[in-house]
Amino acid sequence: MLLVKTYLDRSAIHGIGLFAAERIPAGAVIWRRSPEIDVLLDPAQLERLHPASREQIRKYTYMDRMLGKLVLCGDDARFFNHSDAPNCHDFPDADGGTTVAARDIDAGEELTSDYASFDASHEPHEVRPRSR
Repeated sequence: MLLVKTYLDRSAIHGIGLFAAERIPAGAVIWRRSPEIDVLLDPAQLERLHPASREQIRKYTYMDRMLGKLVLCGDDARFFNHSDAPNCHDFPDADGGTTVAARDIDAGEELTSDYASFDASHEPHEVRPRSR
């Protein structure tokens, strides 16, 4: 569950991104998995879905390194984009993890994470910035 004010906008990194709607100080908790909002799925559940549904769910889930389950964020946290030099750090744990600001983040700045730190199935790929 997002714990800071954010908004969605076009991202220079990829498609839609999540942006800070307020200044976020270094160390502030930005997101924490909430069982009331974020859905945990066993990989076998995903395989039982219709192929079109499976593809849609895969787009917005990640394989949690600690829990061994897919996490479907129920809020806009699913729009965090990947960066090799992120402004947010992710700390997986037995409760589903926490994301904190790695440094001061200005209002209007896109929030980014290193997917490899929490997504067991993350495969690095080259992302080319979109031209305007």
